[in-house]
Amino acid sequence: MKEERQDLNEVEEKYQDQKDHDVNGEKSVSCGIKKTGVKRPFICSQCGKSFTRKASLQDHMFIHTGIKPFICSHCGKSFTRKVSLKDHFFIHIGIKPFSCSQCGNTFTRKESLEKHMLIHTGIKPFSCSQCGKSFTLKASLKDHMFIHTGIKPFSCSQCGNTFTRKESLEKHMLIHTGIKPFSCSQCGKSFIRKVSLKDHMFIHSGIKPFICSQCGKSFISKVGLKNHMSVHTGIKPFSCSHCGKRFICNRNLNRHMLIHAGIKSFSCSQCGKSFRLKQDLKTHLVTHTSESPFCCSQCGKCFTHKSSLKRHMFIHTG
Repeated sequence: MKEERQDLNEVEEKYQDQKDHDVNGEKSVSCGIKKTGVKRPFICSQCGKSFTRKASLQDHMFIHTGIKPFICSHCGKSFTRKVSLKDHFFIHIGIKPFSCSQCGNTFTRKESLEKHMLIHTGIKPFSCSQCGKSFTLKASLKDHMFIHTGIKPFSCSQCGNTFTRKESLEKHMLIHTGIKPFSCSQCGKSFIRKVSLKDHMFIHSGIKPFICSQCGKSFISKVGLKNHMSVHTGIKPFSCSHCGKRFICNRNLNRHMLIHAGIKSFSCSQCGKSFRLKQDLKTHLVTHTSESPFCCSQCGKCFTHKSSLKRHMFIHTG
């Protein structure tokens, strides 16, 4: 405990020294990425990774043994390396000493800044051997490879949905918990993901920055444009492993998979009827309220479902 407190003090002192250095007009933390052909004589017998120092190899061995001896006294999170614990301390004290000279983004770790800088340089050193797509991070390439192998190792215990990345599963689990931590300041609508809130804000501003080069149709999100482009190309890259049906986007495939799984996670509190999709439940709930929100502009007749109104419109159009 005493040692960890001392580590925290060292981190704070180091940051203060850096701040004083910056105030005196010296150059702040740089983001240069330098790699030289240094000898790495210390090799791991488990995975073959090599190191310049014996101590680094010893630290690395904790990965294979699963031992994480360095524990945070604030939250209990454990680490294989002491330096990782030191970096972690920045989260609790709120310090992000490494700043990007291009956009001002700040980071708790130098490695995070170096990875971030690849965004500005446009360098994507990790390329997929199957399709040629390149990535800024090795971890991103690793996740991407699951697409080609068809492996989705992370499975939802609630609905059976599977994912290529652990982070995707964690985000998905918020659907079942009902937690939506990101709220719109304009209308109060809340979202599971921060990026969804960001896309939503375009609705209030009226901005649709992503424009289709083929037909000129514009979209509030990049993924919306990407999915739309499949209409022009005719490509449906996502295929069902059970029946072979193909889809434009992964989300539609995931929804379709619920048919084969027989899972209906969304139940009506009024009659107990269950549905695969939340949207289907919302549509169904209108039948209990006796509301008919979809009205014909030609004759005034109203319907409970939008699809019913669309079918009705054929009467007027012929």
